[in-house]
Amino acid sequence: MKISYRWLSRHVDLTGLSPQELANDLTLHTAEVEGLHAFAPVLERVVVGHVLERAKHPDADKLSVCRVEVGPAGVAGEALQIVCGAPNVAAGQRVAVALAGTELPGDVKIKKSKIRGVESNGMICSERELGLGDEHNGIWVLPEAATIGRPVLASAPAFGASGIAGALDWVIEIDNKSLTHRPDLWGHRGFAREVHAIRAAALRPLDLELGALAQRARTGQPFDLRVDSPACLRYLALELDGVANGRSPDWLRFLLLAVGQRPIDLLVDLSNFVMLDLGQPNHVFDRRNLPRRSIEVRMARPHERLTTLDGIARDLGPDDLLICSGDAPVALAGVMGGDACKVAPDTSSILLEVASFQPAVVRRTAQRLALRTDASARFEKNLAPTLAGEAVAHFARLLAELQPEVRATSLADAGAWTDPARTLPLRPARVRALLGCEIPDARIEEILTRLGLGVVKRTSGEWDVRIPAIRATKDLTIEQDLVEEIGRIVGYAAIPERPLVAPLTPAPRDERRELVRALQDRLSGTHAFHETLSYSFLPEPLAAQLGVLGDPCVEVVNPVAEGWQRVRRGVATSLLGLLEPNLRHAPVVQLYEVGKGYQPERANAHGEPLELHELALLCAQPRPASGARHDEGALPRAKAIVEDLLRVAGRPVRTWITPHEASAAHGLPATLPPWVHPKRCALACGEQAGVVLASLAELDPRVARALGVASDVAIASLWIDALLTAPRTPVHYEPLPKFPGTRLDVAMSMPAELPAARVEQAIRGAGKELVRRLRLFDLYEGEKAGPGRKSLAYTVELVAEGRTLAEKDTQRFLERLAREAEALGGELRRA
Repeated sequence: MKISYRWLSRHVDLTGLSPQELANDLTLHTAEVEGLHAFAPVLERVVVGHVLERAKHPDADKLSVCRVEVGPAGVAGEALQIVCGAPNVAAGQRVAVALAGTELPGDVKIKKSKIRGVESNGMICSERELGLGDEHNGIWVLPEAATIGRPVLASAPAFGASGIAGALDWVIEIDNKSLTHRPDLWGHRGFAREVHAIRAAALRPLDLELGALAQRARTGQPFDLRVDSPACLRYLALELDGVANGRSPDWLRFLLLAVGQRPIDLLVDLSNFVMLDLGQPNHVFDRRNLPRRSIEVRMARPHERLTTLDGIARDLGPDDLLICSGDAPVALAGVMGGDACKVAPDTSSILLEVASFQPAVVRRTAQRLALRTDASARFEKNLAPTLAGEAVAHFARLLAELQPEVRATSLADAGAWTDPARTLPLRPARVRALLGCEIPDARIEEILTRLGLGVVKRTSGEWDVRIPAIRATKDLTIEQDLVEEIGRIVGYAAIPERPLVAPLTPAPRDERRELVRALQDRLSGTHAFHETLSYSFLPEPLAAQLGVLGDPCVEVVNPVAEGWQRVRRGVATSLLGLLEPNLRHAPVVQLYEVGKGYQPERANAHGEPLELHELALLCAQPRPASGARHDEGALPRAKAIVEDLLRVAGRPVRTWITPHEASAAHGLPATLPPWVHPKRCALACGEQAGVVLASLAELDPRVARALGVASDVAIASLWIDALLTAPRTPVHYEPLPKFPGTRLDVAMSMPAELPAARVEQAIRGAGKELVRRLRLFDLYEGEKAGPGRKSLAYTVELVAEGRTLAEKDTQRFLERLAREAEALGGELRRA
């Protein structure tokens, strides 16, 4: 937001208040000022010249050679020779001359040079070269009263009512993010009210009454206006005849230039001026280009298109609000007007639109079309519907002052709106208690009154504070808001400092935080993982690649960007979205994230989706070469890491089961996400049967191809809530065995679909209490294993407590293991 000091002085008396003091006041009481700079300082470096002679350039038809008198600014008072290409330069003119050494906007430095063989000692400037507008077809001709040789800015009195003095200005810059909660501060009038409240400076009255204008406009034929969508709260349409469009007066042009607006013509400039003056966007239609003498406000229909003022044909959707004349769209509500009905130099009859739209509707359209405008930025802040009526009156009054012959022929006002003004209770004693300083009641009342808030005292010690519409939409809603207003106007520096006195109590133990921190430390430290922090949203392109577009999900009504309305069901999908970008930089990627997933089909009694607190991790590495060890892939590595994390959590894995087994034995859902490999996934269970603590899966090859990934990828999730509710497994410390044991290798041929965890259960069951350690050291699934078969080889350590194992103990173990293997559809082979 840019604020012009001169513009502000139109609303409030700034006598005795310098731009620097004003910027300081706003920083301390309203919002941080990011910058303060003078406007058009180049006019202090450019001097007034007098063209004595103009002659044709000897070697160029479009160039002129001029002798220009610049008084004491020249060398020894002599006239300078300057080559000029403007068609309108003529002898006798007063012109703006940039002498050699002068710097112009755009880092242009003027120096003596030869142009087509003729020496030139400066430049006769156009408005565009001075940064004062877009006019560049000719030089800037100054009034004859301008003093030759003096800086152009010093000659301001010579311009009289044309307004060159408006170039003597200062511009205050405030970042928009500091004003998002203040809809009233998106125009100069709002900042004028702030200065009035801070400094008690006189606020100049502004005639914004709509009644007199409406009375004059009733003489014409009523205008057909219909609002067919609740997204439009209020719509005013004012018809004006007898308009003469053209160049804006200099005072208006300079004010717009100071705040970064490019002057175009009177009607467009006046529209922008009203927006920047009051904070209310508006739009001017050339009435002769409207298809009908009617306006309809409605949502867009399928396949509708509109070419906006920037010349781009835009495809519209059902969430876009349109302004239509007849059946044809003529503007994108709250964002930008249509190209077909824009004003032209010969426009003489206009329709002024001033409206109030739902902020979310405007924001969605602006984001979807990537078309953020000054208008949409203001509508997103929830402007009061009453401001629309004030803006209509303001525009009509300003235009009438410039062109008294303009006539208002009709005024239409439609929409189901209510005045948002409200009354809030306030207790002066509460103000003093919250701010921590003594502020008399009279001072509190004075501040509220200067802020434009009405005060009615009650005998009970409470006041009723009337909040005007412009502060009621999203700003002042509770008593604490009023206390904050009083505090900032008083000045926080005026509140005495007091030492903080409070009992030191230890923070309550948070088991969830301790568990998550322990898992994070283990992953980041021991396993060298990188932690990520992602949005909870799942972009549609990624959802399509993962195959989850059809899954139920929570959708955001007002997404941060187009295609980001889906909320993720689990954290793992966010990691998959980061996979391919990270693989561009390293062949091995190890990521994890702690967050939440949201599942609407498992909502609670209040309709709120189930929130799953999850730690998801991802391992990606080059695919193992043929013949590599079975544990060199991403899936075995992820499995080992999950088992280690569950040991750290005090809930070690009791068994791994398949989703099908979980469904058959425990009634758990067997549905797998589309990105999970259906044959290479498992669930980790703890001591309690049927309680799943973690899941593990390999990425489905089809999804990997969709993501553009050729690596070996495994994904795992630890369910934090399940870990917290599962009982901790007691830690037992056992002494080393006193008697020697036996170590043997066993190999078994098993069905390919049988999980290794079932095989390990069989080995432990065969050994009973003798099995001390068990390790899989080989897995073979080649042709020699047989169709539908695999071979698993384990090292088994048998130890008996209180005695040395005999050969018969080993034989009995192998006999029992052979029977267990047969029961599983396999056979035992000694390795």
